[in-house]
This record gives sequence, structure tokens and C-alpha cells, in this order.
Amino acid sequence: MHAVIRTGGKQYRVTPGDVVTVERLADDAGATVTFDEVLMVSDGEQSLVGTPLLEDASVTGTVAEQMRAPRVIVFKKKRRKNHRKRNGHRQQLTVVRITDINIPGHTAAGGSDAAPMAEEAVPAADSTS
Repeated sequence: MHAVIRTGGKQYRVTPGDVVTVERLADDAGATVTFDEVLMVSDGEQSLVGTPLLEDASVTGTVAEQMRAPRVIVFKKKRRKNHRKRNGHRQQLTVVRITDINIPGHTAAGGSDAAPMAEEAVPAADSTS
């Protein structure tokens, strides 16, 4: 089972057990975070696609660490004007370990007690043109 979530202005495809590096979240290491902006969930056979978000779906994870990305050098120059400007930037990041994909009536583990996905699954694109 996998889901597509939106955080920090970006979209991530996640499955339980994945380790994802996202834009900085305001939680400390060891804290549990919940991503409520779930765009799509799929279990391999059926897919639920939101318009734009799925209602009542969420993805839970645990913050592994807070870190900074490698330095990016920003260099600006205007030719023949003796103008040079050098800046550096290090983006603040959060490493999150995905623990669970929560859909009402369905479990992410896919065990024997897992109910089939809801009936509002979006069918495959029809080729009726």
C-alpha cells in the first residue's frame, strides 16, 4: 500500500516503513506527526484519488531527526561591471519515518482483518473518446 502526501509545497509517494526527508517541521526527534493532506492511496488493486484531498485519510510518521541540507552556493555576476555577489544557503530539513497509512475501514498492514478499500475508488481511465 502506498499514498501520495503533500507537505512543504511538495508531493511525496510513501509506504509504511519509508524514511522521507521533507521541509522543516516544528517537531522534535521522536515526536509523532500526522500528514492530513493525502492526495491518493493505492493498495495495488484499487486506488482512491482525492479531489484534491481524500477526506478522513491521514499518514502517520515519527520524526527521526532535524538536519540541514548541504550548502548551495548562489553566485551572481554582472559582466564588465566588476559586480560579483556570493551567498550560501542550507535548507532546514526533517527526516520522517512513515509508520502507518490511515484510511477509515482499511488497515495499512494488509493483514487478515483488512477490509477492502471503500467503494468510492476511482476506476481506471476509460478509452472512450
